[in-house]
This record gives sequence, structure tokens and C-alpha cells, in this order.
Amino acid sequence: MREPEFSARGVEINRRLRSLTRAGEVRIEDGRLALLTSYGSEIDSAPVTAVRAGRPWFAGPDEAVATVNGTRYRLTLHKNGRDGGAADSGGSGGARGSGASGKPKESKEPEESGRFLAALKRAAGRR
Repeated sequence: MREPEFSARGVEINRRLRSLTRAGEVRIEDGRLALLTSYGSEIDSAPVTAVRAGRPWFAGPDEAVATVNGTRYRLTLHKNGRDGGAADSGGSGGARGSGASGKPKESKEPEESGRFLAALKRAAGRR
């Protein structure tokens, strides 16, 4: 079996105001986008050509919105989602607001959602 074109773990998946999972997975594999719970159960999936995704103006830098089978999901791709949430946890809660240490962390956040959107476009362009 091939490795997925994109996979992110630790993703918070919301539908409207309801949280479906706080540690789910988004996977693009074999031309399909799959949204999975933390236990691996499928929330929704569709061919990438039928999925609409983007980053709306009101969303945070680590958020994306995807419409799968007519259902709109808000995906929060956490910066530490790929490594299981152990890295970049910081020492204290006050370090989050400091200027110098906050900049490198913030620059990494859009990278994950941007990586997701780019992978979705690449997968849809092949078919």
C-alpha cells in the first residue's frame, strides 16, 4: 500500500458549532479525502475532485474549511499535530504570549493548513 499524499493527526474537526473530534486525522490517499476520528472511524470522505476547501478571511492561521458531500467542516490543523502533540508544548503557559518565542511558532501554523490545501489541489489536478 502506498503512503498517503497528505496526513495530519491531532486535527480538530467541527461541523457548525459542534466538535466532532479534537484529535482526528485528515488524510488524502488514492484520490480521496477522508476525515477520521481519533479512533480511526470515518466521519466523512469523498473524491478530492468533489471537495471544496479554502481558508476564509475569518479563520485563524491554522484553520481551513472543507465542504465534503455538501457538509461544511472546519479543520484546525494544529502545529504539533504531526508528531502527536508532544513537541513545542512550551514550558509555561505564559510563554505563549511572549513576542520573541511566539513568532517562530506562528510562522509554522499556516504551513500546515497551506500544506493541506496544496496537497488537495495536487491530488485533484491529477485526475
